[in-house]
Amino acid sequence: MKTTLLLVRHGETEWNKLGKFQGCTDIELSKDGINQAENLKLKLNEEFDVIYSSPLKRAYETAKILAKDKDITILEDIREINFGEWEGLTISQISEKYPEIFKVWRTDKKEAPFVGGDASTKNAVNRALRCIIDIIKKHKGEKIVIVAHGGIIKAALIGLFNWDMSMYHKIALGNTCINTVTFDDEMKPTIIGINDTSHLNENVKTV
Repeated sequence: MKTTLLLVRHGETEWNKLGKFQGCTDIELSKDGINQAENLKLKLNEEFDVIYSSPLKRAYETAKILAKDKDITILEDIREINFGEWEGLTISQISEKYPEIFKVWRTDKKEAPFVGGDASTKNAVNRALRCIIDIIKKHKGEKIVIVAHGGIIKAALIGLFNWDMSMYHKIALGNTCINTVTFDDEMKPTIIGINDTSHLNENVKTV
């Protein structure tokens, strides 16, 4: 009995356009982000059994568009990684202001510590993995949508496939991308697709 999980990143925000780390800062969707979610809704066509969402506005707004008449369950543990003082800054600003810890975060394979509430990529991986395994056990044989964030989706994939922490920086996820993972009866995961943004037309930005 196959269980299908769609990990969906939220639509674009103004901070995404500016290249700012959002983390747990609660930013709303931009107009383009709403359009992206509408395009994704057409692709998914409500052909899923259940839908979950991060509590942050950008994810929940995306989930509301996709869900239509389905109930949305909020998952606190799938909220974005808390980057603390890094939130609101760009990569270049972070690397200039926090050069040592930034380098460690980018290269450390076991913990990947950083400045912020989650303290390390490893902590975020553990949180995301726990949450997703619970959901899969609850909905065996079903098609599940989880609307979340780029960082925590990458953390979830790292946990599911036991990758090292540096894989976080080797995965690119566009806004409203679909990442598909299936699970067999023994809960073994298989990647079916990563960063699928084929639903976006030429008039909508994907980065």
